[in-house]
Amino acid sequence: MTNSIDIVTPDLCDAHPEIAVLDPLFANFGGLEAFYGPIRTIKCFEDNSMVKQAVTEPGNGAVLVVDAGGSHRCAMLGDMLAEQAVANGWAGVVMYGCVRDVDILAALPIGVQALGSHPRKSEKRGEGQRDIDVTFAGVTLQPGQWLYADNNGIIVAEQELPLS
Repeated sequence: MTNSIDIVTPDLCDAHPEIAVLDPLFANFGGLEAFYGPIRTIKCFEDNSMVKQAVTEPGNGAVLVVDAGGSHRCAMLGDMLAEQAVANGWAGVVMYGCVRDVDILAALPIGVQALGSHPRKSEKRGEGQRDIDVTFAGVTLQPGQWLYADNNGIIVAEQELPLS
C-alpha cells in the first residue's frame, strides 16, 4: 500500500497554518513525487542496520524517517532496501543523510527524499535507535505524527490531514 495521491504541500500549509515545515534541505529521489503517512523513526549514524531491519517489516503505508546525522560520507539507503520497502508497503523514506542507486530509486513506486546521493555503502554494526523523537531540519519528528512530502517540501502534522 502506498499513498500516492496528489499532495500539494503549499495548499496543506495554507489550510493548516499550525503544521511544521522542514527546512528546505531535501531532494526527491524516489519514483513517487508526493507521498504521505504516519511517521516511524530511526536514529543512526553511518550504519544502516536498523534501516535494513525496518524495511523488512510491514510498513502499512507509513513513512520511515531516518535521522542519519546529516552525514554526506556514505549512503544509508540503496536499491535493495528500497525494493524491500516497496514490497512491504512503506509509503516513503525521508533520509537525513544520503542515498545511492538513484536511477533505480527513481523507477520504484515509493517516495524517497534525502540530502543527496553518495556511492559508498554504510557500515553494518547493528547500532541505532527506533521509534524515538528525532530532530533535524528545524523540526522534531515523533512517531505517530503524519508526514506529507512533495516537490515543494516536507511538512509534519500532529494527526492525519484531510486531503481534497
